[in-house]
Amino acid sequence: MVGELLDEIMRAIGTPAFNFKLDGAAANLRDFIGRERYFVFVATGAEAAPAGFITLCESYALYAEGTFGIVPEFYVRPPFRSQAVGRRLMEEAKAFGRTRGWKRLEVTTPPLPQFDRTLAFYEREEFSVAGGRKLKVVL
Repeated sequence: MVGELLDEIMRAIGTPAFNFKLDGAAANLRDFIGRERYFVFVATGAEAAPAGFITLCESYALYAEGTFGIVPEFYVRPPFRSQAVGRRLMEEAKAFGRTRGWKRLEVTTPPLPQFDRTLAFYEREEFSVAGGRKLKVVL
C-alpha cells in the first residue's frame, strides 16, 4: 500500500518525487519496527483485505515540549474512502500516542489544491496548521 500511496501523490503533483522499491521498503520496515520507534496500524475491509494503514514514529523536540509522534505515511485505498476507515485509523494513532506519553501528533500534507481534501480530513481530526513547509535535503 505504500507504493500505492506514493504513486497517488506523484500523479497528483506530476513529479517523480519518490524512488520506491518494495524489497528495500520491506527491509526498512522490519528494521524500523525492530527498533520500537516505528509503528504500523492496518485497517481491514471485507474478507480481511487491507483497506488502509497509518504509520507513526517517535520524535523529540523542545518546541513540542518533549516526546511526540509523527505520521510519516497514511493511506486509505480509494474503494474504502468515505467509510470512516481513515477516522478509525487516526483514532487508533491518537490513542496509541497517549499511551506513549506523546504531547502531540504531527503530519505533513502539501499546500497544493490537489490535497485540499486531505487537509480538510486532518482539520476534521482536530489537526491545526502549525506553519512552515516540509523541506528535505538528500544526504
